[in-house]
Amino acid sequence: MDFLTTISGATGSLFLTLISFLVVLTVVVFIHEFGHFWVGRLCGVGVTAFSVGFGRELIGWTDRKGTRWKISAIPLGGYVKFVGDLNAASVPDHDQLDRMPLDQRAISFPHQNVAKRAAIVAAGPIANFILAIAIFAGFNYFNGRQVLEPRIEAVQPGSAAEKAGFQSKDLILTVDGRQIQTFADMQLIVSSSAGEPLNFTVERNGQAVALTATPNFVERTSPFGKQRIGLLGVEASRDPSAIKRLTYTPWGAVKAAVVETWNLVDRTLNFIRRLVMGWESADQLSGPIGIARASGTAFDVGGVYSLVSLIGFMSVSIGLINLFPIPLLDGGHLLFYAIEAVRGHPLSEKAQEIGFRIGFALVAMLMLFATWNDLVHLGTSFLDQGS
Repeated sequence: MDFLTTISGATGSLFLTLISFLVVLTVVVFIHEFGHFWVGRLCGVGVTAFSVGFGRELIGWTDRKGTRWKISAIPLGGYVKFVGDLNAASVPDHDQLDRMPLDQRAISFPHQNVAKRAAIVAAGPIANFILAIAIFAGFNYFNGRQVLEPRIEAVQPGSAAEKAGFQSKDLILTVDGRQIQTFADMQLIVSSSAGEPLNFTVERNGQAVALTATPNFVERTSPFGKQRIGLLGVEASRDPSAIKRLTYTPWGAVKAAVVETWNLVDRTLNFIRRLVMGWESADQLSGPIGIARASGTAFDVGGVYSLVSLIGFMSVSIGLINLFPIPLLDGGHLLFYAIEAVRGHPLSEKAQEIGFRIGFALVAMLMLFATWNDLVHLGTSFLDQGS
């Protein structure tokens, strides 16, 4: 730790930001690709390369089964290349497949049945979800959780809560039919529902009272840049009795981690829904620079604990994004396999090639747009600090 502090003092926070970013991305990418690799090996598919990063190989070695393990120069992803793949995106090498001897066909990825190929592709995102659940479960089991019961201390004047009729000492029971156990449960729903009416049930003087409130849009600054969230306008109870510490059995910790992981997935899908409907701004999307800033901030504020938490969060995000039905991503491959399973034979080479080109264009445009957002947020941050 003294060594890191000395280096940080000499080179500034940029060094720790870069190191934190590389740790987060490397762990998440390695687990994702290892999911593909492990299930591929279980299915008897040959693996020619396992790379963390893209581009020129920096360091590597070849294992006894002929797989080249390597770390490459551009640390913004990674890939597993199976026998029969043309490139890192698992596009089939049709020229090679036509000339492939029978013994190679047996371990070639494109020659496997649809079920095996789908299992291998799905294993990457699933591995990311498992990693997140393992991290959250570990925190739950070893640290427990300190929570606040969802009781209101005060209602802010002019807020959405005041307009809806909330009162001090109200205990929130449900939001849109979902049971609320903690104040954070309520905040999670409200923050992702700005501008949308929510139906609340509160306990007031022993009676259940129904209220409808529409959270206001509020812009907040986060490590990823400025984000728009919903705000109800209530303060949590300050009564010491409202603070509870939850402890978990091993199985209880896992169940709570699964719920936490699902909540992250649900929030992401809800954001995408609101983005499509025009209720959210696309300038909230973040790319590599935003992830790097968040990594540096997490380590600076909470050390290794916060960095590991961020790994869990990013693992869910990467796993979910890869399931989107966009050719080039895992979800695009699964879409092609689903079509193949229904039709009884795969799409034509031409159709798949067009799909991969469209997918590449979409992913490239999204990456460029997210990076531009990061640069804008970074510039705004510097201007704010300067003023």
